[in-house]
Amino acid sequence: MDNSSGVGVVDKVVALLDALSIGPLTLQELADATGLPRPTTHRLAVALEHHRLVGRTDAAQFRLGPRLAEWSIPATSWVSAASTIARELRDATGVSAQVYRRAGDARVCVAAAEPARGLRDTVPVGALLTMRAGSAAQVLLAWEQPAEQAQVLDGASFTPADLARVRKRGWAQSVAQREPGVASLAAPVRDTAGAVVAAMSISGPVDPLARPTKAQIAHLLAAARQLESAIAH
Repeated sequence: MDNSSGVGVVDKVVALLDALSIGPLTLQELADATGLPRPTTHRLAVALEHHRLVGRTDAAQFRLGPRLAEWSIPATSWVSAASTIARELRDATGVSAQVYRRAGDARVCVAAAEPARGLRDTVPVGALLTMRAGSAAQVLLAWEQPAEQAQVLDGASFTPADLARVRKRGWAQSVAQREPGVASLAAPVRDTAGAVVAAMSISGPVDPLARPTKAQIAHLLAAARQLESAIAH
């Protein structure tokens, strides 16, 4: 049966992604699996890596990229739960709560809840924010491949050491990175395969979030786990 679509480059890209669906492969293994010339395989794989459709393992093998995981869980399937959890997190902490998702070179707010009084960090649902500042940006970038991190870190308000700290302790903090006088905390939200697909965040005045309490961190992490459960179901 002829599986050609008549658009050669699309057929080649699909062949590469299909081959990687079984697991990570070296460049030569990927060329052998697809029957494509090695230079063509490398050119297409690197182009797909640029768009985060392909990634690399620590052993430099090619693998499916995080963007596919993001696409596989439509925001509409869990946005209602995200909104409810954000409101509960706001009530528990007394500060603004948001949920962010990566959107190419930016991050998009998919859920938000503001406190009734006090300083509010208003981020409307649908707002696109930078990936180069803020705790949510750190979380969404911390588990990406080094090459992807390097592209975003150029001009960022945080460093590779900051991202390493995020991976070690499991949550991120920013103080006046995105906006003067505002601090935030964020925790990763993972899909069933373990890929980070969103960031649960709280934000508010630098004082007291610059020195978060154990209770605030616990509420944030618990909210992230709640959203993971919603995504899984």
